[in-house]
Amino acid sequence: MSDLVNKLICENLKALKPYESARRIFAGGDSDSETWLNANESPFANDFTIDTAHFNRYPDCQPPSVLLPYAKYAGVQANQLLVSRGADEGIELLIRTFCTPGKDSILICPPTYGMYAISAETSNVAIEKAPLKADFSLDIPAIFAYQGKVNLVFICSPNNPTGTSVGKAQLKQVLEHFADSALVVVDEAYIEFDADNTWATELAAYPNLVILRTLSKAFALAGLRCGFTLANSEVIQSIMKVIAPYPIADPVAQIAAQALSPNGLKQMAEQVEYLSQQKQWVKQQLNQFPELELVGDDKANFILFRYSKKQGLMDFLVANSVLIRDQSKQINLDNCLRITLGTQLQNEKLLALMASFFKQQETSA
Repeated sequence: MSDLVNKLICENLKALKPYESARRIFAGGDSDSETWLNANESPFANDFTIDTAHFNRYPDCQPPSVLLPYAKYAGVQANQLLVSRGADEGIELLIRTFCTPGKDSILICPPTYGMYAISAETSNVAIEKAPLKADFSLDIPAIFAYQGKVNLVFICSPNNPTGTSVGKAQLKQVLEHFADSALVVVDEAYIEFDADNTWATELAAYPNLVILRTLSKAFALAGLRCGFTLANSEVIQSIMKVIAPYPIADPVAQIAAQALSPNGLKQMAEQVEYLSQQKQWVKQQLNQFPELELVGDDKANFILFRYSKKQGLMDFLVANSVLIRDQSKQINLDNCLRITLGTQLQNEKLLALMASFFKQQETSA
């Protein structure tokens, strides 16, 4: 770091390690030759049309063509919804709106999605942790100990990377415990794979409930960067004070609107069902490898497993152009790898390579 940069950079950023996204880890990869099963993306690339007639104009801050159909889809009112550049921006906006830098804190429950902590660190907001229990359920007493000490409580359900959903009774306890002291942010990025456990219908009952959603997973639009924050209108209006004036590009709004049309929703549901079937099939096939231990649950579009020689397996798969995700740096996930569900062909390729790897291990033993 140069003397000038070191002099000027914010103190809280000097030691910060950027979030290691799946694309950053394998930057420059040739997507046509590699099988990407590492970022919880959908394997489907759906077709859309674009109208360029208004590209010379600034877009709506909150385009009704996106806001209204998503509100209908989620079962909320339009004034309970905000659209942003992915759910990641929603996380950042919540922290910027409700946490004072250098003063306030958020609470996370690791192992979980890494951007809650990164967004807090970049905003100079402190991070408290109440790790999940051995079965990946919430540690309620540990969470309760932070009442009055945090402004935001982030809970991912279904959780990335464990694939577990938070029980309704537990989440209700958290919402009630922090009713007068903190917003409870439920990240539902994978909710289409566990639709019965959504909290979107509970906004009226819990004024401190906030929900994050995205089009990146089930809607197969990770490249679009379009997410949603669901909350009571007072929370939404507060966030509107800090959001950029034109957060949603016009092409993004056009594609999102098509994805949220009746035909788009039907296609999404069919693809979710396909991936759910693939998930069960892949889990069955993994049982042929006694060296592996399935970890967590399967409420999302990925499978987590533990293997004592995980680095050897990772290296073998990467050498054969199949990419999965190493999660072993997270608490209680030692030697854990995560597989994103792909197409039947992609999943078969992965499993065939795994079978070849384990056969080599037997031969060399």
